[in-house]
Amino acid sequence: MTVRVLVADDQEIVRTGLTMILNAQRGIEVVGEAPDGRRAVELARRLRPDVCLFDIRMPGLDGIEATRTLAGPGVEDPLAVVVITTFDLDEYVYAALRAGARGFLLKDAGPALLAQAVHAAANGDALIAPGITTRLLKAFADAGPAEPPRQPLDPLTDREEQVLAAVAGGRTNAEIAAGLYITLSTVKTHIASLMAKLGARNRVEIAMWAYETGRSRPRKYGPPSS
Repeated sequence: MTVRVLVADDQEIVRTGLTMILNAQRGIEVVGEAPDGRRAVELARRLRPDVCLFDIRMPGLDGIEATRTLAGPGVEDPLAVVVITTFDLDEYVYAALRAGARGFLLKDAGPALLAQAVHAAANGDALIAPGITTRLLKAFADAGPAEPPRQPLDPLTDREEQVLAAVAGGRTNAEIAAGLYITLSTVKTHIASLMAKLGARNRVEIAMWAYETGRSRPRKYGPPSS
């Protein structure tokens, strides 16, 4: 199935470049382009793309507000949004993740990672650029959350705590499975359980909760003790 993408960036040369890169990827098609957030929201509501790829800094309505409008808390039938920016420690990035973005990439990420992020978002997953996940989330978690972190609906199991820390460390499902000596389907089950218990919509929100509650430190990996 082809993933339909809407690209929004105020720089025409960047929009054109992203569109060319994405259209060259197997299973991805750019169905719309927007020069600002307001136009992006209009097109997104009309076209209902599988994934929206938004720059943060755009005139009129920026990428954060566009993300919140289309994917924020309380939005019925939210769209998948991936934020792409030049600044890896910009406070606006963290705000975009809180606004409902499913992923975060730098503009120099490269075609392969860009395509991976688009496919992940289309599949209901989330991807943050490797190498900056921990640094980004920790930097803003240290500043303190906007409100006290919510408590889980039910206590987390030891294995869920391990998966939680691994997600906060930016590990993929395959890496978590290998590190914990469990199957990929078991990892997905634990992540689904974490989302339900934490009221999180995706793994980005799981990672943010881990940092806000001081649970992001890696736990001992290995088979469960008898």
